Amino acid sequence: MYPLPTATSPEIDERAPRVAVLPVGAFEQHGPYLPLITDTAIACIMAQEIANAYNVHLLPPITMGCSHEHSAWPATVSISARTMIAIVDDIRASLRRSGITKLVIVNGHGGNYVLSNIVQEANADGPCVTLFPQGHDWERARRHGGLVTGADGRSDMHAGEVETSILLHAAPELVRDGYQEADHDGDWREFLLTLGLKAHTESGVLGYPSYATAEKGKGVLESLTASFAEHLRVLGEAAG
Repeated sequence: MYPLPTATSPEIDERAPRVAVLPVGAFEQHGPYLPLITDTAIACIMAQEIANAYNVHLLPPITMGCSHEHSAWPATVSISARTMIAIVDDIRASLRRSGITKLVIVNGHGGNYVLSNIVQEANADGPCVTLFPQGHDWERARRHGGLVTGADGRSDMHAGEVETSILLHAAPELVRDGYQEADHDGDWREFLLTLGLKAHTESGVLGYPSYATAEKGKGVLESLTASFAEHLRVLGEAAG
């Protein structure tokens, strides 16, 4: 299962972290071989790798996101953008009361577009929140991991090479058999948000999971962990 934070309050107090890390995922279909909790699991895996490498306050995840484009699959559950804003605002307010004023949102679901607006608004008076990973973080990680699909992720959008590789490395028990024969391109997707994912895939897959390996997943996570240092520097914090 995906990792959850296990530190005690005295342990956090002793380490005195200045930055909190909040994993945000989703509960949506990922084809027949990955669980609905995939995006949350990946966000938690990335956040745990970060917490292993840096002195941060690791938070438990927001387990549901904005997954309305997946609503054709009845098992998917979404929250609204306004609910996401309210949850993150409440978490930030609570953190401030405990003396932590800086936050990194670790996003595991590309459809959580509202997180960009949350970060944009939060930083109006100075850097205090960042969204991770960003596009350049993913591009670097794909190259480092040796992924076959495009660096921009367009040909590997959902339940494909990168997601399956991360889980094969960090949580192989979550990957069912069948990903080896599940590749699906989906062609053009310019109106994905209007037509939903079902207009482009019957299986729920948009990508090439057959290329996935645990070794690629390890490389992706190594690169993302290294890239996190840049986000700390942007927030005015030391990475060491």
